[in-house]
Amino acid sequence: MITGIIVRAITNAYGYNEFGFVDNLIPVLGTIGLILIVLEGAVELEISREKLPLILKGFLAALFILVANIWVLKWVFGFLFQMGNSEAILYAIPLSIISSAVAIPSTAGLISKEREFVIYESTFSDILGIMIFNYAIRQFESGQPLIGATPLVSLGLQILGVIVISLAITYVLFRLLQQIHHHVKFFLILALLILVYAFGKLFHLPALVTIFIFGIFFSNVKSLLPKFLLRYLDIEQSEKGFHEFHILTAESTFIVRTFFFLFFGFSIKILDFDSFSPVIYGLIIFLIMLILRYVYLTVSTFRIKPSSLVYMSPRGLISILLFIQLKDVSFINTSTSPIDERVLLIVILSSMFVMLLGTLKKPKVEETNIPEEGEENNSENIIVDTQLEPQNIPDTESKNLNESETENP
Repeated sequence: MITGIIVRAITNAYGYNEFGFVDNLIPVLGTIGLILIVLEGAVELEISREKLPLILKGFLAALFILVANIWVLKWVFGFLFQMGNSEAILYAIPLSIISSAVAIPSTAGLISKEREFVIYESTFSDILGIMIFNYAIRQFESGQPLIGATPLVSLGLQILGVIVISLAITYVLFRLLQQIHHHVKFFLILALLILVYAFGKLFHLPALVTIFIFGIFFSNVKSLLPKFLLRYLDIEQSEKGFHEFHILTAESTFIVRTFFFLFFGFSIKILDFDSFSPVIYGLIIFLIMLILRYVYLTVSTFRIKPSSLVYMSPRGLISILLFIQLKDVSFINTSTSPIDERVLLIVILSSMFVMLLGTLKKPKVEETNIPEEGEENNSENIIVDTQLEPQNIPDTESKNLNESETENP
């Protein structure tokens, strides 16, 4: 992003100012990057009974922190800028979503439980945030209340329908993946997933759920697919293809994400920062999000001292992409709003900088493998046996031992 800002400043200095294609290119890269990021995050998830408590913690953290951020920022925007409720909510949602595109690659220095928690939380935050954003736009444009029995029931039925359709699509893609024997087949699967997402967006359905379900089933096919469907799939071949597909997804996500942030930085002009107000607004928003996250993790873990998880809440691609979509909302005038791309840039850079400081904060207590009671007894026996001196064994016993060794080599 900073590289793009510097390149744009250099081109402006030489008199090159017209780059209209950037505004059309960023949404395309953002949509493809969004699909790949959700797919990569879903592929990273390992579903098992042992991990269900951690998955539930990640989901609840993503849900409660997201809703709390939206509610508090809505009140702040209404108090400071006299925004209406609908406009304030739509501006608050993109700023409240954790970017898995930034959070997941930054977890390498964390212990395994914290790393898995960040993967679950950021992935759920992406999906929940986008679903709430699309739901809110649909409700506000139709003039219906945001919270009500009828719209929530309708949303729940849509999600259930999409889940059933997603399972069918996932099974078809699995069969198609096994029937294609050409060496170029994974990009075809990615293209079909993008097509499914486009159809979902066309009919205003939560299409990201389809991408998420496909990724989860692809990486956990043995534990999630019913047994009567497993009979029609070659599991060994699927596991071999999974490794190749995982590498392809990770590398494609890295490339798309890199160019997205590069072009987004290129679209920003330093001369647009003609006042200090965006910096102040951005820092206020970021401090609110950081405090809410600290409060939730303190209450849920009963630890007052902040851990590395408090700082793992970066904003990024999802926030930018949803901010761009606000320009198409009929009742929002983004050109006169005090919350613009400059404020978003300050929030993103602040969250990334604090996350960088948080990753440098290593946990004092590392994970240790606590042996079982039987293992402790065995280890003690081994230590005692190795410490016995040969001279302490009587001659008759040593002779018997030698004879038994010769008889049973």
